Amino acid sequence: MANEDLSKLKIEKPSGAAGPVRRRWPYKWIIAGLAVLVLLILYARGVFTPAVTVKVATVSTSYPSQSFTLLNASGYVVAQRKAAVASKTTGRLIWTGVEEGSRVQEGQIIARLENEDVTANRNQALANLNVSLASLEQAKAELNNAAVDFEREKGLLGPGYTTKAEYDAAEARLKKAKAAVESAESTIKASRAALRAAEVALEYTLIRAPFTAVVLTKNADVGDIVTPIGAAADAKAAVVTIADMDSLQVEVDVSESNIGKVKGGQPCEIQLDALPDTRFRGEVHMIVPTADRTKATVLVKVRFLEKDKRILPEMSAKVAFLSRPVGAGERTPRTTVNPAAVVTRNGTQVVFVVREDRVVETPVSLGQRLGEVVEVTSGVKAGERVVISPPEKLKDRSPVKIEEK
Repeated sequence: MANEDLSKLKIEKPSGAAGPVRRRWPYKWIIAGLAVLVLLILYARGVFTPAVTVKVATVSTSYPSQSFTLLNASGYVVAQRKAAVASKTTGRLIWTGVEEGSRVQEGQIIARLENEDVTANRNQALANLNVSLASLEQAKAELNNAAVDFEREKGLLGPGYTTKAEYDAAEARLKKAKAAVESAESTIKASRAALRAAEVALEYTLIRAPFTAVVLTKNADVGDIVTPIGAAADAKAAVVTIADMDSLQVEVDVSESNIGKVKGGQPCEIQLDALPDTRFRGEVHMIVPTADRTKATVLVKVRFLEKDKRILPEMSAKVAFLSRPVGAGERTPRTTVNPAAVVTRNGTQVVFVVREDRVVETPVSLGQRLGEVVEVTSGVKAGERVVISPPEKLKDRSPVKIEEK
C-alpha cells in the first residue's frame, strides 16, 4: 500500500510553462572556416604547388684581382738555397744541437763527431811547434855568439894578435850558426803547417751551418756513423737538411702556348692551399730558359714581396699573373655571386636563396663586376646557395628541386 501511495505522488507543472531551451552553436561552420584558413595558408606557402627544378650556384668570396688576371698556374713553394749538411770525414756522431724547426746562423756548430784522435794529433802538432820555436831561439843565440867571436877574431887578425886558423874557425862557426837559424825557421814553418793540418782535421769533426737557415729535417742521431759518401751499411750521408727561408719562391709550370703572357717583373698574386684566406703579393723572378718537352711547359719562378713565417717549403700554391699591380683597396676579399642569379622583382634586385627544399626571396645590393661574377655588398653571405636564372613562376617560399649535374 505504501508503494502504491508513493507512486501516485507527483508534482504538477503549471500550465503554459515551457521547458529549458538548448542553445545550438554553429560548430560546424567554425570548423569549416578554420579548415579553409589552414588550406589558404598552406596554399600561400606553396604546399600544393609542385616543386620547381632549378640550377644553383654558391655565393663565394672573390678578390678584385680576378678582373685583371691574365693567367693562372699551380706549383710549389721551393727554397732556392737548400743544403743537406754533412761531414767531410767519417766518424761517429756524438752530439747534435738542433732539431726540426731550429734556426741556425752561418758558421754555427750544429753537430760534432768523435774527435779524440784528431784532437791528440792537434796537440802533438802544437807541441812540435813550440819545440821548433825554442830551437829557433837557441839557434839565434848561437848565431849572435858566433857573430861576436868572428868580429873579434877579424879585428885581431890585422895586427897579428891571432892566427889565420882561429879566424877561419870563427868564420865557420858563424856560417854554421846562420844555417842553424835558417833550419829552425824552416822547421817552424813545417810545424805550423802540421798544426794547421791537424786543426783542419779537427774542424772536419765539427759540423757547421753553411748559411743562416732553418732546419727542415734531422737525418742522423747520436751514435750513427756519418760518412761523406754514405756507402757503408747504416751510415748517414747527411746530419740535417736546412733551407734559407728568405729564398723561398714559387715554381710553377706554364704551358708553352701561354708563356707569352708572362714577363720578368710581372706582378702576381700567390695563394697557398694551406692558407686559403690569404693572398700574397709577388712578382716574376725568372723564366727558366728551357722547356720541358714531356709536359710542353716552361718553369717560371715567382718571388714573394712580403715575408711570412707561415710560408713553408713544398707547400702547394696557385699563382695569378696580373696585368697590373694590386691596388691598396683591392686586397680585401669581396662576396660575389653569379650575375644570372640576380633578378628584378617589383623594382628590387633579389636572389632566391635555397634553404632546405624551398627558396627565400632575398633583396641584395650589388657592387662592381669582378670578371665573371658580381660583388654583393649586402643580402647574402659566402657559402649560401642561390638559384641561377630563376623562372617567373618562382616565388618566395616556393618548393624547389635542385637539378643534378
